[in-house]
Amino acid sequence: MEGLDNVELLPEPDDSRILSVIDSSAVGYQNHWRSEVTGWAPMQAVPVSRMRSRKMLVTNGVIFSVLVIVMLYVWNSGLLFLEIPPPKSEWAIEQSQFADLSDMGLSGEGVRVCMVDTGIDLSNPAFSNLQVTFKDMIGASTSPVDYGYVAHGTLMAGILVSNDHQLGVAPNVDLAMVAALGADEDDMNSGSEDTVAQSIRWCQDEYQADIISLSLGGEQNVEMHTEGSSVSAVRRAVDSGIFVVAAAGNDGGSADDGLVSVPGNVPRVITVGASTESQKVWANSSSGSQTLPNDDFRQHPHMKPEVIAPGQNIISTGVGDTWFSSSGTSDSTVFVTGALSLLLEAFPEYKASSTSDGSCIDAVKNALMNSALKYDDSSTHDDSWGYGQLQAMAWYSSLESQSQSC
Repeated sequence: MEGLDNVELLPEPDDSRILSVIDSSAVGYQNHWRSEVTGWAPMQAVPVSRMRSRKMLVTNGVIFSVLVIVMLYVWNSGLLFLEIPPPKSEWAIEQSQFADLSDMGLSGEGVRVCMVDTGIDLSNPAFSNLQVTFKDMIGASTSPVDYGYVAHGTLMAGILVSNDHQLGVAPNVDLAMVAALGADEDDMNSGSEDTVAQSIRWCQDEYQADIISLSLGGEQNVEMHTEGSSVSAVRRAVDSGIFVVAAAGNDGGSADDGLVSVPGNVPRVITVGASTESQKVWANSSSGSQTLPNDDFRQHPHMKPEVIAPGQNIISTGVGDTWFSSSGTSDSTVFVTGALSLLLEAFPEYKASSTSDGSCIDAVKNALMNSALKYDDSSTHDDSWGYGQLQAMAWYSSLESQSQSC
């Protein structure tokens, strides 16, 4: 089904989390209105300082007077400054069982991942020797660039492929980055739904991605009778066997509308909420509804969200030699993308082919459903924590042992 080509989502002036559906063909439409994605953290990513400390040498009284002049010189010269590396978020790697798969030699090699985001800035040393396919949908750049506020796309890419300090979880994937969103006057990252849809189609048709990673989203409007262009593009991808991993959204808590973000509402998409270091649902992670717009109920393994993954105070790459800490379901999405990349390296038979119909996605999602760490054994699925917290090694084992094939 084709979407409404001219539909955009307009943030309400009193509350930017509430978006109205705007048809650009309608009388009175203002072409400067735009959609606001909900995949970002409500708290902006913050830079992580590289602290410096001074190291003093302690000597005995006999030689102290001889060294004091030298010490003063060296002190003033800064030679005794020791740079303390920024913190890491290794807890996220450990909780998600990435080390087990890494020990098996899995790194994402041969798996094609396409991120739709704000772009990527390759100036961080953690991206040295990184080869990335770049597509600019909002500008005309032929070389990688990040249009985002605090370089959101660069942050997300670092979680996946960083080769320094906080190492990426699937560093050897073949990565494409599509710049579809950019910073606006409100220091937010936004863009039109049609541009996102066009980017998703490029990932499928031109890049031939195995996985499309969407650390973004828009508000659902259950009153719409025709699906939007991004939903149509995602549905086309997953029905062709291409995996799509998308953020659940960050409107959790008292403001939660009970719906995951678009296009994470598409059944075969793996929709990701956020967890904390203490293994709880992150306070702002969006919950899901198991009722479809036509009043039918979602079925396993497609209930929303499907899984939660680390998404609080995650350390990742900034522009230049900087590191940032960010929180949100954007980060969580990339962890699941990384785990899925390792699985597709190990089980390439689940990748899309010319005859794929989405059944391989169903099989992989069944394994995810059966392997995730449940916060409450009395429930198969929860509207907040989904089928449970990401356990990459258990996901691998479940996929390896299940009888269902595709």
